[in-house]
Amino acid sequence: MFAILDMLFVGFAVGLTGALVPGPMLFATIEGSLKKGWRAGPEVVLGHALIELLICILIVLGLTSLIGDGEMSVISFVGGLVLVVFGLLTIIQSRNTSIDSGLSGGVLANPVSAGILTSASNPYFWVWWLAAGSALVLRGLEIGIFAAVMFIIGHWLADLGWFTFVSTSLSKTRSFFSGTLYRGVLACCGVFLMGFGTWFALG
Repeated sequence: MFAILDMLFVGFAVGLTGALVPGPMLFATIEGSLKKGWRAGPEVVLGHALIELLICILIVLGLTSLIGDGEMSVISFVGGLVLVVFGLLTIIQSRNTSIDSGLSGGVLANPVSAGILTSASNPYFWVWWLAAGSALVLRGLEIGIFAAVMFIIGHWLADLGWFTFVSTSLSKTRSFFSGTLYRGVLACCGVFLMGFGTWFALG
């Protein structure tokens, strides 16, 4: 029982340290929060969790061992280019949008899709799961399937807690955003996405 609770704690602690590091998912949450309010955080996490669930299934099936350095280089390059495109389109969108306009025109307009896309296109997300993440899931499986599940739940709780905090905080202050400030925030998110993408593609 204590070992299972330990896996829950480890999952939460490891997940929180990853969530607190600024990355593409954070900027997708910021953009979504200014449009959709506090729900953007949980919805971004849902998209992120769907990708992680798929990876966990692959880990259990042993398929992640087939991904080597060559495959990771391709993932880094392609994922980086995707983030650059997302960032560029976000900057273009920011020029002709307002905080009261609909979500349909946004590049990452749907927070669930944003969570999926920013996770799947982030090479360091894959590197972490293929190395540390897979090792921790397999460690949980040595104890029992329930321990592995508790690790994943702890990991998701950390993501949910942090990104809900971010989206809730921003949604409460969005009334203070002028049109110019809002467009500036969106443009900054786009610049950061392009920066991350370039770093991943050339790293």
